[in-house]
Amino acid sequence: MKKALSISIALFLTLCTAQGAFAQGCVAIRGTGNACMIAHADSNDHQQWVLSTSVRYFKSFRHFSGPHENKERLEQHTEVINHTASLDINIMRVLNDRWSLMVDLPIISNARSSLYEHGLVNGSNKFNERHSMHSFGIGDLRIAAYHWLFDPKKSYRGNIQLGLGIKLPTGDYDYQDYWYNVGPNGSKELRTVDQSIQLGDGGTGVTVELNTFYNLFHNFGVYGNFFYLINPREQNGVRTYRETLSPRLANEAIMSVPDQYMARGGFSYSLHPFAKGWAIAAGARLEGIPVHDLIGGSGDFRRPGYVWSIEPGITYSGKKFSFFATVPVAFVRNRTQSVTDKENSDKTGTFVRGDAAFADYSVNAGISFKF
Repeated sequence: MKKALSISIALFLTLCTAQGAFAQGCVAIRGTGNACMIAHADSNDHQQWVLSTSVRYFKSFRHFSGPHENKERLEQHTEVINHTASLDINIMRVLNDRWSLMVDLPIISNARSSLYEHGLVNGSNKFNERHSMHSFGIGDLRIAAYHWLFDPKKSYRGNIQLGLGIKLPTGDYDYQDYWYNVGPNGSKELRTVDQSIQLGDGGTGVTVELNTFYNLFHNFGVYGNFFYLINPREQNGVRTYRETLSPRLANEAIMSVPDQYMARGGFSYSLHPFAKGWAIAAGARLEGIPVHDLIGGSGDFRRPGYVWSIEPGITYSGKKFSFFATVPVAFVRNRTQSVTDKENSDKTGTFVRGDAAFADYSVNAGISFKF
């Protein structure tokens, strides 16, 4: 039983914190907080506190329309480059061996470099200047409750955890910085930054989660994590300025408040007795923004799309301290056709689908303390 529990601990601590830190370039998959699986099935100490911090970094620069890469953007040096770094601060209260509560707040730093937002006219940049915009601050706060379906004392080989939460619009969703070469005589103007580097989405949402594991052998197991954010609000009223770039973008003048989702699964292997406390994991990860929301409208401006990644990871778990690192590497990136793309396709009689920049990989790491 102890060996089975050891792989549960290693499995959960490898995977829990990496779950919540979303973002993939211009497809604005936002951070939504860490999962509760850090309160793993062997939590015998009731009324325990767990403090976790995790960081994520990526650089997006490869443009895709559908699943096809627009390689000419790199050849012509017209690509959009996003750098995103986020720090999640997560506090969890383990109430008993079945229930736990979690509060998570992300701190986000973004930088976006582009040509087209700084003087693009009729398909060419009259000033041929690349400039950067930035955003920094807190993101959207998330509060969630989690419950193990089966008694952890009896179901030590496998279990299922359900989570239900609320996401509050605490992040700035109208963050502004300077657009260059857009004012009179090529002056700069303070405008809203692109949706992909906004700190929040402006919606109050509901999060639904399912986390599960099963130990096939004493040191080898499988896992699954599933997450969905329901955002009923259709748009947040913030201007995108996309209508100033082209008349065909008139119906993208206001930012949408999209749903988002994540699913991941794979295998975990405990290195004990060769390296006590260490474990390795490998699996697949899917994250994205749907074309249509489950509740509410799906119009205005959004870049729907998804990313499939291979996700290796390593963790160390001690009695009071744990550490993890994962590096999801993308192998499928797809910028799907949005509602407004479809509307433009109907109006013009020509298939329209925007593009988006994606990262090759992201780097994730975190630590947790029990007290």
